[in-house]
Amino acid sequence: MNEHMEQLVILQAIDLEIDAIDSNIKAEQNALDARITALAVREQNIATLVEKIASLDKQKRDLEGEASDRLSHVKDRQSKMMQVQTGREQTALLKEIEDGKKSVKENEEKIVALMEESENLIAKVEEEKNLLKGEKSLVEEEKEKVRSAIETINKGKKAKDTERQNQAQVVEPRLLKKYDMLRSRRNGLAVANVLQGVCQGCFMSLPPQKYNMLLKGDAMLDCPCCQRMVYHQPPADME
Repeated sequence: MNEHMEQLVILQAIDLEIDAIDSNIKAEQNALDARITALAVREQNIATLVEKIASLDKQKRDLEGEASDRLSHVKDRQSKMMQVQTGREQTALLKEIEDGKKSVKENEEKIVALMEESENLIAKVEEEKNLLKGEKSLVEEEKEKVRSAIETINKGKKAKDTERQNQAQVVEPRLLKKYDMLRSRRNGLAVANVLQGVCQGCFMSLPPQKYNMLLKGDAMLDCPCCQRMVYHQPPADME
């Protein structure tokens, strides 16, 4: 393998280890963020339930007010029954009284239904609050675990960052610039092994002539498909 390529292969191995470390840190933080988001969602659900309970209470008060007014109207119509002189007037008053009683009964049924719904929601709110309290406690514990885990991971990363810096210094500046550019454009993989004529970066075949040149190990070559810098190193079990 070309000496310059050897340097880049070593550099990439270090960079991939650093990428894995960064992914671990991100995974730890994302898991915690998901728990915190779940807390916020539960808190919002509780707030929504509380608003619903308040709305039901208002509806119940409105219905109670209507029922009281209609009951007063029924009593007033019943009092006037003693004063009417004609059968037609009595019939009209009786209809008003019956309609009023029916309306009062309907309101009472609605009030009972609202009370039952409200009681169920209140029980749900208490359940959600208890769950929220327990989850908050767990999240506080999780925060400390994540902080400790990230701190430990970062210690390892500092050592790798130093190793990376030292390795980058032995690479020619022009090659390092090309390497960094390719890493940014090719999902972190700037150099790729070629096995049996196939680039392991894009899994496309190299032209036979270029592959034969690569096997000689003298020149610095690029994959014509993905433009990664390529090398040939057989797997350990084939050496």
